[in-house]
Amino acid sequence: MTAVTMHLGEIGQQLRAFRLESGMRADEIAARLGVSRAALYRYEKGEVIKLDTVQRLAELLNISPLTLLGVGFEYYSSPNKFFQKITQIEDDIEQILQVSDPVCYQVTSPAYDAILLEAHASHSEKELRSASAQPVILAQSKRRALYSQRKPSITSMLPENQVINFLTHGVGAGIPMSETLRHKARQVAVQEIRNIITLIDSVPMGLQFSVIPKHITTTSCIFMRRSELAAVAINPFLCDCAVENSAGVAMITSSPEAVATHQTMLESVWQASLKGQDAIECLKNLVAHHGAV
Repeated sequence: MTAVTMHLGEIGQQLRAFRLESGMRADEIAARLGVSRAALYRYEKGEVIKLDTVQRLAELLNISPLTLLGVGFEYYSSPNKFFQKITQIEDDIEQILQVSDPVCYQVTSPAYDAILLEAHASHSEKELRSASAQPVILAQSKRRALYSQRKPSITSMLPENQVINFLTHGVGAGIPMSETLRHKARQVAVQEIRNIITLIDSVPMGLQFSVIPKHITTTSCIFMRRSELAAVAINPFLCDCAVENSAGVAMITSSPEAVATHQTMLESVWQASLKGQDAIECLKNLVAHHGAV
């Protein structure tokens, strides 16, 4: 019964979000669902909803009924759309456990965003000016502010190979840059890793880092929990990727089997990764050998 109630609450939140974002009146949405306005508001509060209404609501939201019920899968071939969805999820998330990126975006500095925007602004190719190729950073720019406001628990595991690549090529490795701007991007990368070293050393409440040794191969994924509701995202896109150079399909699901399997995997990787002083020494060595001077 708990699981059913949990999914009904999630359905209600998605319905309310759609109503607010669509600009449609409540009675218009109710009419499209074939229910009364009073029933619509009850659904938004997480009350029982009929299966045929679930079907119509799924069509309205342009997702599958299984996804709406929390046992399906959502797929994203665009990094912008994926990070927009992640930002939406993080709006009320309580716990994050992730192997994703050589940094934790939520605690990066404003310089991280600034160098990416500068790189995009300096690129003259016409396709980069199109709406479909807007900087990925803009799709997730609220994530840092959300973290500052809500302070969810975050455990971020940084793959050593990704940190090496990050330091070697700098922020936005896949974005064309001038030699001068690339050097600046490498300097920003060094500062971001040094910031993580400081965070590990200070042990802030609810924020943990580790380094995954390069002999361990991992899947980039994010486990997210709010109360009893959990979801997992399998993600091929880096936070600083370039739209035009990114090909892949990200997936988000609340399927209990997928969530449990990935949570177990992430917890195992955490146990095998470098933590505390060992992680600090590893990151310092990587900065010394691969960082920009």
